[in-house]
Amino acid sequence: MKRFIIKCIFLPLTILYGLIIDFRNWLFDNQLLPSVRPSVYSISIGNLTVGGTGKTPMVEFLIKRYRSGVYMNNESIATVSRGYGRKTSGFRIATPNDTAATIGDEPLQIYRKFGKQIRVCVGERRVEAIRSLLTLHPETTQILLDDAFQHRAVRPHLSILLTDYNRPFYKDYPFPAGRLRERRKGARRADGVVVTKCPMNLWETERQRIETHIRSYTEADTPIFFAGLQYGEPLSFASHESVTGLEKVTLVSGLANADPLEQYVGQTYGIQRHYRFADHYAYSREDLVLIVNDLPPGSAILTTEKDWVKLDALLTESERTTWPLYYLPVSVQFLANQEAEFLSFLHTHRRLAAT
Repeated sequence: MKRFIIKCIFLPLTILYGLIIDFRNWLFDNQLLPSVRPSVYSISIGNLTVGGTGKTPMVEFLIKRYRSGVYMNNESIATVSRGYGRKTSGFRIATPNDTAATIGDEPLQIYRKFGKQIRVCVGERRVEAIRSLLTLHPETTQILLDDAFQHRAVRPHLSILLTDYNRPFYKDYPFPAGRLRERRKGARRADGVVVTKCPMNLWETERQRIETHIRSYTEADTPIFFAGLQYGEPLSFASHESVTGLEKVTLVSGLANADPLEQYVGQTYGIQRHYRFADHYAYSREDLVLIVNDLPPGSAILTTEKDWVKLDALLTESERTTWPLYYLPVSVQFLANQEAEFLSFLHTHRRLAAT
């Protein structure tokens, strides 16, 4: 009831915000504002909702599949994102000296995992960032645009829209009454939709129901896929090797929606406490010391990959090797046989773009 009252209070502002974004999209749709198609193949991964739909795991999924050579060979891949939360500005290509403060936590996470295979770039003005990248590295053949669905100045070759199974866009409203960045009809720009964070045993009838709702806002032939999150074994901060036998953990997270993570960790381990911080939270040394000092006997600290790259920077070498610190890797896992269908969808679009 309280949430309903709040929505009613913000409804006039929501209507105004939606109209402003509609007008902005109309200007781009009618070429009254410039929109540039990159000269190399580009894929946009984005959403209609503010945060929390699993964009980074999807970007990592694409990196792994394209670098595998199954569908593409001799690719020179780069990621381009805004670098949300960084304290720098302008275009940057990640280097070993970068931190979350210089490029953002999610780009740093990607760089730590794939920096030897791809280039990780940040730039709030994506068109300028792409031009700078191609000037410095003309051998680049593919660009993954992270969180670029509303960045209309770039017109990607393929646009993938993500929506959270637990918070589908068709049940939400534009800001400030809801969490949508634009109205639901924006989904019509998507070439494909992936429903993320699904339970792996999702019933076929439930999938059909969700598809029906989504197709109210997309083109009739837009493919819809379903995927969940697969958590791996916890990895040590010190060795990055997997560990087993964790029974009692203190969970630390800075996510837009930590509920699925808490549910998984609660079912798999014994959560003694959960420190919930805001999405992209910039941890301080004081935060870390407080968490460690309050750690119950026999408990370990478990956090996400995104939070690991920020917490790890606060440690001394001695602390890194002696404190019980672990992070939980996560990856995208498509339901049933949908991974093959999704890869075929990617391959078909790439082939069509080359003709």
